[in-house]
Amino acid sequence: MTEDDTVHEEPLTIGAFAARARLSAKALRLYDRLGLLAPAYVDEASGYRYYRTDQVERARLVALLRQLDMPLARIAEVIGAEGAEAAGLLAAYWADVESRVAGQRTLVEYLRGRLSGRSSEMYGKFAVETVDVPARVVITETRHTLADELPAWIGASLGRLEAAARECGGVAGAPFVVYHAEVSMESDGPAEACVPVADEAAARAWAERQGRARETRVRVEPAARLAYTRITKAQVAHPQILAAFEAVEEWMAREGLEMAGPCREVYFADWMAAGPEDPVCDVAFPVRAR
Repeated sequence: MTEDDTVHEEPLTIGAFAARARLSAKALRLYDRLGLLAPAYVDEASGYRYYRTDQVERARLVALLRQLDMPLARIAEVIGAEGAEAAGLLAAYWADVESRVAGQRTLVEYLRGRLSGRSSEMYGKFAVETVDVPARVVITETRHTLADELPAWIGASLGRLEAAARECGGVAGAPFVVYHAEVSMESDGPAEACVPVADEAAARAWAERQGRARETRVRVEPAARLAYTRITKAQVAHPQILAAFEAVEEWMAREGLEMAGPCREVYFADWMAAGPEDPVCDVAFPVRAR
């Protein structure tokens, strides 16, 4: 069909267009209202909507994206882009979906174990080991936060501290988060984000410059023996991460060990580059013999 043919082609009523696009008239009205697919024109006298045949492909694309449970705002972004950019937006959305599903899968496993009374079987999936860590100088940021706000705060606070570490001799170990009290949907901690640094004097000078901003400080984290289990990015989500904490606690009880300090999460991997099944975190407890 030539450009001239397109200009002079017979417009399609909403019913005819819906049949050709394999959509309902109701769906087309919704797409119009949301700005995803407007009619070629609307008759001012009758209010009838008319479409062109070259809009069929866009209509079908919107319908296919809807089958992915893609939010309408993101559909608008995809169909508003072209070529590789549109494909990249779709890939980014699907990566988010896979990450969410991986987290939901671990949550289902956690809940099934609790509901069925097979907690010991569930804990057996976690390999627990011990490691001795030396005393370290850390710069820290403390906050009271609920579980739903925790992931965003961890990422932001560790990012700020790692940037600050450049003024403190550089990062000298894996960052970690210490839980001084329970963090859940009902309890707000506090939690303390920590980054080991190489230069204590420079770190204390940095802390002086911060004042009381963001509850920052410098302290020496004492040497300790840690009992820990390694978990994937998908397993970090709350509440399924609780299974890892509980598995370490059960192992400690069997081994005749007790807590010697608050529990923590040690983030040793590049979070942004990691996939859902990649190991990223050690769930750990300082321990000592009873």
